[in-house]
This record gives sequence, C-alpha cells and structure tokens, in this order.
Amino acid sequence: MRLLLDTHVVLWELEGSRHVSPAAREAIEQATELLFSVVSFAEIGAKAAVGKLSVPGDLREQVQRSGVQILRLDAEHGLAVADLPMHHRDPFDRLLIAQARSERLTFVTADRRIAAYDVALVDAG
Repeated sequence: MRLLLDTHVVLWELEGSRHVSPAAREAIEQATELLFSVVSFAEIGAKAAVGKLSVPGDLREQVQRSGVQILRLDAEHGLAVADLPMHHRDPFDRLLIAQARSERLTFVTADRRIAAYDVALVDAG
C-alpha cells in the first residue's frame, strides 16, 4: 500500500506528541511507500509564520531520515482541486486530497472531514 501522510501525522511522529491509531501504525509499518507532500511543508511554514508552530531547522532532513519520500506538487495536482466538492475549505488539505486521488494513494489522517471525499483513507485518530 502506498500512503500519503497528512501533515499532523508526521508532526506527531517527529515530536512524539501524540500516537497514531493502531490501524494507522499497522498501515505505516506495512506500507510499500510512505510519502509526505511538499504541500505539507508549505502548510508548516505558513503556520510557523503566524506563531502556531515551532519548526526545527532540519525538518526536511528529519522527514527523509525517517524513510518518508517527499511528494512534489505538479500542475495536475493543482488543477485536480477544481474537481473536489467544497466539503473542506482548507486549501492545504484540498491539495493533499487532490494529490492522494491523482496518485492513487491512501491518505493517513485524523481529520474526519476528509472522509466526505472519494479518497482511500486510514484513520490516524
């Protein structure tokens, strides 16, 4: 299974602040590919800029050392957002959903609003 990890899932893992669900842990351990989107780095940067997060200077290196690959954003991902209903208004989450759908990835998230979309999910909550 190929998994796209939501921003908060990776932050929880790196910070050790909260554990993912047993189902998510099992999916992560059995995954053939773990991905973290460049969109999530932008989300982290935006939240850090307004004081909502503190970001370690080596965040990218920490993610890569953990064995997670970085998923780039391309034009098709951006344009796929137009095909999504407005169940969720967060632009970062909408881009992540579009990426998961476009790349046929299972999205690991604790955000229950994402279940309204036609995307494979693993509940991390």
